[in-house]
Amino acid sequence: MSKILILANETIAGKKLLDAMLSRRDEDISFHIVVPQARPRHGNIVYDDVVHDSAQVRVDLALEFLKDEGLKGRGEVGDADPFLAAMDAIQAEGIDEVIVSTLPAETSGWLRRDLPERLREASGLPVEHIVVDLATEGLPFGVTLVAANQTASSGELSQRLKELAAEGPRRFIVVVPQAHVHGGAVKDARERLTALLQALRDDEIVAAGMIGDPDPYTAIMNAVQYFHISEIVVSTLPSGSSQWVADKLVERVQSATNKPVEHIESSPVGAEAA
Repeated sequence: MSKILILANETIAGKKLLDAMLSRRDEDISFHIVVPQARPRHGNIVYDDVVHDSAQVRVDLALEFLKDEGLKGRGEVGDADPFLAAMDAIQAEGIDEVIVSTLPAETSGWLRRDLPERLREASGLPVEHIVVDLATEGLPFGVTLVAANQTASSGELSQRLKELAAEGPRRFIVVVPQAHVHGGAVKDARERLTALLQALRDDEIVAAGMIGDPDPYTAIMNAVQYFHISEIVVSTLPSGSSQWVADKLVERVQSATNKPVEHIESSPVGAEAA
């Protein structure tokens, strides 16, 4: 069986890349997907969990695509340097050929560093370069970013996401900001994230998620940087008891992203019961 390395970041769900994988369906091959870690543009502090999670979400969604299409594959989060990420996988996985997916030349940092050619020279393997122009081509499905914290397990949020999933092809990316207040902040956020993702998967909804910056605005803006988002859903406690509402989070996100932003209020009883 031949093994093909897929190296991609923002373009991991681009139609041209997905079509290239599908075109090999009848061959005896396995894909190994590597997504390098990327530093966020927003926030004064870089949280290791946030950086790793954002890349892992891309890996998880790509593997879900392979599974749905009956293709074989594995995936991993790679080094922040895409060249090193690729070479590590080539040496460890017995790769036979490489597919590198990038943005167009005018916006791709990877192409400014001659990444495809450097990989050809260093590995001696055939390297195919696929350009994905997300700005003009978009994705073959919608991507809904969901931001929630205390209400992540609420019935109101789960029901709304089910309704959105029924409207058409869609992927959900959930971001749960970690709290400032105590040492278990990451653990608490991950438990909330896991509960919501499991509820969505139980309903056969494709979703992946990440822990975000403690500031919800920064967490959302970093997620918009990492992924090609179609719309945003922000879930909060009711207006009288939500700091997110008091800080006008929804309005600020809508102004900064120019994306449709839906605000869902979940009752404290519903959130506590869940």
